[in-house]
Amino acid sequence: MSDKKDLLIELGTEELPPKALKGLAQAFKTGVTNGLDDADLSYDDIKFYATPRRLALVVNQLSTTSPDKSVERRGPALQAAFDEEGCPTKAAQGFARSCGVEVEQLNKLETDKGAWLAYTLEEKGKQSADLLAAIFQTALDKLPIPKRMHWGDLEAMFVRPVHWAILLLGDEVIPGNILSVTTSNHTRGHRFHKPEQMTISAPADYETMLEEQGMVIADFDKRQTIIRQQINEAAEKTGGSAVIDPELLDEVTSMVEWPQVIVGEFEKHFLDVPAEALISAMKKHQKYFHIVDSNDQLMPYFITISNIESSDPEQIKQGNERVIRPRLSDANFFWLQDKKNPLEHKLERLKSVVFQNKLGTVYDKTQRVTRLAAIIAKELNTDVTLAQRAAQLAKCDLMTEMVNEFPDLQGIMGRYYAINDGEDVSVAQALDEQYMPRFSGDQTPSSATGQTLSIAERIDTLMGIFSLGQIPSGDKDPFALRRAALGLLRTIIENKLVLDIPGILQQSAALFPKEVNAEKACEPVYKFMLDRLKGYFTDQDISIDVFDSVIALTPAQPYDFACRIDAVNQFKQLEAAESLAAANKRIANILKKLKGQKPSTINSDLFVENAEKQLAEQLTAVTQRIEPLLAESQYTQALTELSTLREVVDTFFDDVMVMADDEALKNNRIALLGQLQGQFIQVADLSLLQ
Repeated sequence: MSDKKDLLIELGTEELPPKALKGLAQAFKTGVTNGLDDADLSYDDIKFYATPRRLALVVNQLSTTSPDKSVERRGPALQAAFDEEGCPTKAAQGFARSCGVEVEQLNKLETDKGAWLAYTLEEKGKQSADLLAAIFQTALDKLPIPKRMHWGDLEAMFVRPVHWAILLLGDEVIPGNILSVTTSNHTRGHRFHKPEQMTISAPADYETMLEEQGMVIADFDKRQTIIRQQINEAAEKTGGSAVIDPELLDEVTSMVEWPQVIVGEFEKHFLDVPAEALISAMKKHQKYFHIVDSNDQLMPYFITISNIESSDPEQIKQGNERVIRPRLSDANFFWLQDKKNPLEHKLERLKSVVFQNKLGTVYDKTQRVTRLAAIIAKELNTDVTLAQRAAQLAKCDLMTEMVNEFPDLQGIMGRYYAINDGEDVSVAQALDEQYMPRFSGDQTPSSATGQTLSIAERIDTLMGIFSLGQIPSGDKDPFALRRAALGLLRTIIENKLVLDIPGILQQSAALFPKEVNAEKACEPVYKFMLDRLKGYFTDQDISIDVFDSVIALTPAQPYDFACRIDAVNQFKQLEAAESLAAANKRIANILKKLKGQKPSTINSDLFVENAEKQLAEQLTAVTQRIEPLLAESQYTQALTELSTLREVVDTFFDDVMVMADDEALKNNRIALLGQLQGQFIQVADLSLLQ
């Protein structure tokens, strides 16, 4: 049995990109894991470490050698290995030489596809020490780094200059050259507090030694937990609570090795500025966490995480306050300046902003969206005037100083400025809601005007870009069309809006200039939207066969589509579902084989078997019961009613020969099955259920 030793791998660098650090560390772990697995090197577990200046892994109980293994080599086919006299051919002799044996020592491998010469080689296991440097390097080469850099006059390339590399198996340094650095067991502590070199004698000592002697908390998750705790404790002392954005927390954790919390203050008069603007200034520019009171109102404090344990933290506090003050002053200035002129005065300026060369300016888009919003508002029985007003003002805040400085505030600032201008509250709300949902899991617009504007805006974008043939492919989606399509579908479905999408797409196409020929985009856009629905329902654990059964009918209304999905999903749980799905498949196969026009008229006088009489009678009764249900889109209840046909359908297929020799009898039974299928397929194609 192979010996087992712990392994430490560490790469020391200049400060790594904070937004990428966690992803790089996880990818590094995956790369090394794959390398060890490919080399058949067993281990207990692998833990990654990541700080601004290092990527590291500790592999517990790594086998020092890979196991011996048998490798079967296949040679020429037997018929090509020997001539008519049974003597080995050159092909057989050559194969034997390559295996280092005589032809007589080769084996015969027989399979159902033929017989071949073969030989089993016994490969000795390899020393892990001989494999680790290559595994280390390969894992680094495969990291998701969009742009690598050279440093000095070295040939090596990485995301940042590399200063040291550790490859330590047990107490033995594995020799190697990683990114132009010779491996050792030397690391470094905190850049400012403990910059001197440290020697790691065993992988198990790595984390503790760095923390106790190097003032480095190498464990990313542990460091993040400490930061979160420090933030919450500091916020409590101000009488408020910290708002911890997960992405910002990841980024800050990636910027420090020895976190120290600092609480700063700013003047209360800045609170007259919309909170979102102040928060954006603190988060985006300074990586600060903000604090709110018990009513979720912004308080005049911020929290920053320092990488230095200062003997005079007040100096750091004052320094951060000096830095944030101009940022907040800018936000205050923008707010006061932008309010001097109403939003509608900025509409004309949108004529100078190009949306897309062939689709015109943002002003042109605004006019299309205004007309489309009116169409959608009528369909949804909402206020057309409010929808048009919201559409006219929708992009005006793009011309404000505030949004120019903080682009992530578009829509949000539009709402504030509209309220300041005295616009209708629902119009102001719609200016914010037009961008909802902004991200996965975000809420959809709650107001009717916001829903209308959000849908119109997204449909115009989809139709315009698709008209130009710029359909997303692979990872390329510069106009975020996938997100736009999913957002408008979520808005429709989750707010239970009855809207015929193909019809709306046709009306949208008519609003574009003739030279764009937007009508050709209607079908591709609708298909694109249906593709997004597949992912949407899959995320809700809806099986593919349920989705396929509904999409086979290509419902025009997304909410209606969702209702059918829910109905079929519930139907599938019924005891009768499997039997009726099988019956529907059988019916579909029978009808598929028929050529020409299928018989549709049922003559009760031609019924011979009791089973067909009973099926016809119960089908008529069920049809009468489900007609009003289908009219009200009560698909679950309709399928529940149809499930009562299970017994008579099973009996029919057991007792009745559909394809009878008597033509009239056969056609009558086919017509009966056609009507049965017709009732089921009003909800979904149940023949596709698995």
